[in-house]
Amino acid sequence: MFINYTINKLTTIDYPAILTLWESSVRATHHFLAEPDIRVYKSLLSDAHFDQLQLFGVTGEKGELKGFIAIEDKKIQMLFISPAARGTGIGKALINYVFQHLHVKTVDVNEQNLQAYDFYKYLGFAVTERSECDGIGKPFPIISMKLP
Repeated sequence: MFINYTINKLTTIDYPAILTLWESSVRATHHFLAEPDIRVYKSLLSDAHFDQLQLFGVTGEKGELKGFIAIEDKKIQMLFISPAARGTGIGKALINYVFQHLHVKTVDVNEQNLQAYDFYKYLGFAVTERSECDGIGKPFPIISMKLP
């Protein structure tokens, strides 16, 4: 069954909800990260960082953020779904939206996050590159992927 989600542009008003959703999603999916790692990454997610991104999200009936995607330079920088909303098609809807409207075709994914890797592979993304460290030099390998 396909659900047609309404996708909205997110603004500065949404930044606290984005950060809250990011943290709950990371804790549910990034089991390879220790608590100090989560704190480091969270400290990097400032309003100034969000201001550099194109942000889109799906909200529930009560206005709660269920998922968001962040784009910079035609690349998916973040895709996070509320743990309670995982598997409902929100991630696929957000990717389809940025593909259709912004022609976004690339993403980097943590190698240890197999669910995310498998998700992108299922959607047709192919591996183009692998880095031993993430963008801030931590030893969490990154897989770069691209749609054909």
